[in-house]
Amino acid sequence: MTTPRASRPPAPRRRWVSWTLAALVIALAASPVALRYLVFWPLDQWQVDVDVYRDAGVSILTGRPIYSAMTEAPQLLPFTYPPFAAFLALPLAFIPFGVVGWLWTALQVVATTAIVWYAGRRVLVTAGDRLPLALALLTAPMLWLHPVDDGIRFGQVNAFLVLACVMDLVEPRPRLARWLPRGALIGLAMAVKLTPGVFVVHFLVTRRWPEAATTVASAAVATLLAAVILPGTSWEFWTSALRDPTRLGPNAGTANQSIRGFLLRLGPEGLPGTVLWLVVVAVVAWFGFRLAARMYRAGDPVAELAVVGIVACLVSPVSWVHHYHWVVVVVLALLGARPWQERHRLWAALAVTVFFTLRLPWWGIDWLAHRDWPEWPGRVLQNADVAGGVLCLVLLWWVARERPGSRADEAGVGTPAEEATAGA
Repeated sequence: MTTPRASRPPAPRRRWVSWTLAALVIALAASPVALRYLVFWPLDQWQVDVDVYRDAGVSILTGRPIYSAMTEAPQLLPFTYPPFAAFLALPLAFIPFGVVGWLWTALQVVATTAIVWYAGRRVLVTAGDRLPLALALLTAPMLWLHPVDDGIRFGQVNAFLVLACVMDLVEPRPRLARWLPRGALIGLAMAVKLTPGVFVVHFLVTRRWPEAATTVASAAVATLLAAVILPGTSWEFWTSALRDPTRLGPNAGTANQSIRGFLLRLGPEGLPGTVLWLVVVAVVAWFGFRLAARMYRAGDPVAELAVVGIVACLVSPVSWVHHYHWVVVVVLALLGARPWQERHRLWAALAVTVFFTLRLPWWGIDWLAHRDWPEWPGRVLQNADVAGGVLCLVLLWWVARERPGSRADEAGVGTPAEEATAGA
């Protein structure tokens, strides 16, 4: 008499085991970054940006002026965000700062995982029962991208802003976002940090009037709510703090990887430099918004998000390295749905991942510290993320240039080669 083979575990149990294993893989992938910046990092540089947010919450509770307060020495950093962001930081004021750093890091890892889940769903669903493990393996290298790494280093908010934009526009929309009109989450992100406002321009370019109106209205409601509760503070931000560039730190420093930061380091000074910046920004914005419109009309919201996010990083006057958290969306947009069938997509995604895993701007700083070495290689490395942002746009155009069923003609948007031929 033969013994029957053991039956397979019930499906719910298998799912629980799969998701537990995925969580462990993500935790292991995050541990080198977390240990570096939470255990071995100097205490006087520990989570300095989340300290700024927490201090804003403390200022509300104690009645201290938000925009006059500074974090403790030696950083002495001011709060530079709209007043609505201070309200969102209120819960942090009730938690000891030593706990906040660990909690904020965990939340950033979760937010980045959620970005991969929503923006990478097309490729993840092909994994079938192995979807949890596929999610973990796809998330792991995203945590090592140096913009994500830097966000964890400082305790930044960019992971949450990118996630809000992804949840707002990705298809199918997450359950948490379906009851909100499209554009509402982007508007709230815009009330926290002004840079997501670039999506309003994109909506106008693509003639999506309801989304543009909802984004502006959502941001306005949050901003007016803050103004009603903190009128003096709001007045100070919009009339004084917002126009003070010194509050943002040294704009010409290596950490500013926008086109303007690049030109401040290497371009002409004064009026010629400003004119050059405006011209270059106009060219990048023209190409970027047309490419984003093409992605929208082709029905690819992930690529659409990736293009607009990178354009925001390039054209903004100040884009710190951690603002390039959008690279996570770029990689997923490049992968598409079946990269193993479109090998050029796989190679493009791999190229961006490797490029942004290397900490090239900081390599440039180390190079320039050697006065006897030739300067130009150090300058190239120092501005690498600006070049990386342009590379992202070029690769996104490249992988989509022959997209089957693309409706670029309906948008009046052609490839650069097509437009050059038409102009000739």
